[in-house]
Amino acid sequence: MHYNERIIYCINPNCENPINHLGNRTCQSCQTPLVYRYLWAKDGVNISPGTKVAHRYEVITEQIWLDTQPGKTPEAPSQLPPSLIPYLKLYRERLHVPQPYGTVVFGHNTEDNRSYEIILFENAPIDTNGNLYPIITTAWEQAKAVRQLYWLWQILELWKPLSQMGLAASLLSPENIFVEGWCVKLLELPSTTSTLTIQDLGQSWQSWVIAAKAEIAPKLSLLIQEMCQPYAQLETISHELNKLLLASAGELPLMVTVAGFTDKGPIMQHNEDSCYPSQYTNLDNYLKEHLLIVCDGVGGHEGGEVASQLAVQSAKLQIRAWLQDIAEQTEVLTPDLLQQQLAAILRVVNNMIWSCNDEQNRQGRERMATTLLMAIQLPQPVTTSTGWESDNGHELYLASIGDSRAYWITPHYCQLLTIDDDIATKIVSSGKSLYRQAMTTPHSNALTQALGTKQAESLEFNIKRFILEEDGVLLLCSDGLSDHDWVEKSWQDQVTPLLTGKITVEDAVHKWVHLANEKNGQDNTSVVVSLFRNQAHLIVTPTPEHGLEVQEPEELLITVLEPESEIPQLQAYIIDSLAVNSPDSLDLNLTLEGSTTTEKNNSHKHSHHLVKLLIGLFVLFLGSGGIYLWTWREFQPRAWNQICQQLPEKIQQLCLKQ
Repeated sequence: MHYNERIIYCINPNCENPINHLGNRTCQSCQTPLVYRYLWAKDGVNISPGTKVAHRYEVITEQIWLDTQPGKTPEAPSQLPPSLIPYLKLYRERLHVPQPYGTVVFGHNTEDNRSYEIILFENAPIDTNGNLYPIITTAWEQAKAVRQLYWLWQILELWKPLSQMGLAASLLSPENIFVEGWCVKLLELPSTTSTLTIQDLGQSWQSWVIAAKAEIAPKLSLLIQEMCQPYAQLETISHELNKLLLASAGELPLMVTVAGFTDKGPIMQHNEDSCYPSQYTNLDNYLKEHLLIVCDGVGGHEGGEVASQLAVQSAKLQIRAWLQDIAEQTEVLTPDLLQQQLAAILRVVNNMIWSCNDEQNRQGRERMATTLLMAIQLPQPVTTSTGWESDNGHELYLASIGDSRAYWITPHYCQLLTIDDDIATKIVSSGKSLYRQAMTTPHSNALTQALGTKQAESLEFNIKRFILEEDGVLLLCSDGLSDHDWVEKSWQDQVTPLLTGKITVEDAVHKWVHLANEKNGQDNTSVVVSLFRNQAHLIVTPTPEHGLEVQEPEELLITVLEPESEIPQLQAYIIDSLAVNSPDSLDLNLTLEGSTTTEKNNSHKHSHHLVKLLIGLFVLFLGSGGIYLWTWREFQPRAWNQICQQLPEKIQQLCLKQ
């Protein structure tokens, strides 16, 4: 049917007037954020845009539909078609693979008067405005070198699970591979009867390397040539590509700001959550840059509060030793090996809680248990693309068990990085039901595993590796915040002020806890936020007329923020001292906020006293700037060296701290 008024329904089941005009952000009746869920209509028939199907779905384009009643469970097929089973079994790869949402029967207005069952997919590569993200080849040339390598690495990581299911053809067609910022997203999973090999993947990449960035093109070309050889092995190619990726990422600076807070909530008597950092813990100067933890004591189990605290303290001790060991390695450790080591650490944490239960003779629901979510920013030493030694390859490892969640948020998107260990996930992953239908089953959100509930050998930890190659916010939270999708509904209002510098990380944490208490006040809440910056804070580039041109970006260098205090923002100015012993003349024109520059003229308006005043101010500025630069160089040598590496070779030796 065609319709004149474009409407969307509020998802709040208690809303008195749920009908809203399409385009509104919040419900005009109850102020609940409106959900715009765009879907991909697989094998869609020719339906005109503007048509409303099943009194619910608005057709935006032939294959992009908007669910105007997103709070209502979609219809599901009575018997799942075999073509949907692979999508379900790949549910744990939902960051990259779309998921079946529901079906709709359409046929009343078709020319042949037949009925068609159309399958709709959520989590497809469609942005918040109903447009497809760019395909990888369209975005390739504009992407920086580290992102080009990161896309290839993600494709290579997907090759093994998709090959095992006969779906590797999904990765050979660029028209099926889309990119949401750093993240590779597939549109569909076409199968093939032919056996595909890593050589086929290498051949599909050959045309891409032509447009690869100059700093990675030679080595990437050699790697792809190796992929195309009959003897090529996936493990070898993966290891070599990972080294290229880390070498490229190591060129970037990395600045981190962290804060965390845990709250019992407005109605709870006890707080079974624990987190690191938090307002209750003393920060470890080494760990605070590298480790974030959220634990939620399992509801209904006695001792959940004790279990969550035991998990945090045990994990901190082991991760600290692990990170120091990694920092001393001379060879790049593979993600597979690091994930195995991290899983071993989690098994130790689990067995400690399990042993405490046994020692106290706790049985059944008396046994202590907790969820655990850890984010580790791994300081692994790497040799960068330009040959200098960096102590950080920008790796982020997420390890989780339970239903605490991690999100990566930028001004453009909010991405859920973790998978819940609950009944609904188990049903979907086994290929028995679509996710939206599984969520309607009794106890769908009940946990299937947590620390302390089983012996370690019976647990399956979720461990993923990411590369921090863009500015963004990493949010870790317990279900006190994530329940009812409040992160997805509120991220723009919460994160935009943080990314634009209007609020601090600590302010953002408290705002999220306040939101959780207001919307999900029946539970404890823990929130840990880490702000990552990869932009250089002083870029010096050669110009033909003025030798060197200094550009001051808007962002300021900020180190880790302790929850108990506020560290003021620092701004660095590099001035004429950079020109010492340099054969090239410098013409540095710095305009400070609130000051102006003037040209000389023949009038005598500049008095002798004004000249002396200006000279005095310049000397004072030069002295204070020198003191700040010396302090930065002595106490933050890593950040100092990363900035120095971006200067011309003739100047690098003047500022590098050995």
